[in-house]
Amino acid sequence: MDLALADEFRDGNVPAQAEPLPTVQRAFAALPASVQEFYFRGDAGCWDRKLVNWLRDERREGGPQGLITFAISVRMTPNLKKHILRLPGNLWKLYREDCEAVSECADLLNYWPKEEDRPEGAGPLRYVAIRVRKRQGELFADGSEFRYFVVATNQWEWSAKKLLEWRREKAGSVEALHDVMKNELAAGVMPCGRFGANAAWLRLALLTHNVLTGLKRIALKPEWLRARPKRLRFHFFLSPGKLIHHARRLVARVGRKLSELTEWSEAWALLSATG
Repeated sequence: MDLALADEFRDGNVPAQAEPLPTVQRAFAALPASVQEFYFRGDAGCWDRKLVNWLRDERREGGPQGLITFAISVRMTPNLKKHILRLPGNLWKLYREDCEAVSECADLLNYWPKEEDRPEGAGPLRYVAIRVRKRQGELFADGSEFRYFVVATNQWEWSAKKLLEWRREKAGSVEALHDVMKNELAAGVMPCGRFGANAAWLRLALLTHNVLTGLKRIALKPEWLRARPKRLRFHFFLSPGKLIHHARRLVARVGRKLSELTEWSEAWALLSATG
């Protein structure tokens, strides 16, 4: 739906993997009651024991009850790397490819890390490895032939390729939201040196993003669904016009087509009715 459910403004020296659980809990708590299926996708910053155990526990506190299907990137460890290197060559299947690299994937069989603290009643995690190699047989900058990544999940029914493609879809959502926030809604430059004021600035930018998303989904036609704030601003909010005072009347002459003005009127009327 392209909506931001929760945010947390942090100092610049706080790492991404520091206490992600409270923000995730606020995001799930913001979902409407009509949502009955729950999913979570995260990068290595979300590979946190408290968060992973909370997602696995179907009787969790501070969140929806039941299954939350998740896929999270795992931080690489020497033990994990050794296990990947022991995989037979016939287990690697093509995952994706482009003009520069070929990516293959394989399930890590019989991998049960000692540090995995499984909640009561939760099943084992599934680990899917990704192997990336240069298409022309070249080496990476560090001199290695392959690069390896791992995704952990509680989804066992999907194929490894389908799982990774589903997880990769997050790259087209949250990064795009960050781009819009920073470059079109002024969240990229903080207004002052005070933490609280800057946190409020970010929150206002997020609220603006969500309001514009509601405008596109509720009131505008489908062709505006992917419109960015800059396009909306120049087409709707900053339409040039001229005030004319004639015969005791004040008229605004707008350089727009009648069909466009009708569309605007219908959009604002629908927003007013739903608000």
